[in-house]
Amino acid sequence: MAMTLRLTDAQDRALTLLAQAQGTSKQEAATRAIVATAARVLADAEVAELARTVVSGYAATERRLRHGR
Repeated sequence: MAMTLRLTDAQDRALTLLAQAQGTSKQEAATRAIVATAARVLADAEVAELARTVVSGYAATERRLRHGR
């Protein structure tokens, strides 16, 4: 799928430096950055959801223990 990416001069320079550091084109550097960020964000969201589930389970257990049940 084609897409136009509009960048400021500073963003374009950052992408150019990233591409040079990776030895890739700016297209490939942008694609890698998107995939890496998505993986990190989704993993963080998964961990946060797991933590909410576990913490709520412990909270219920703690309430029962406080009330002697």
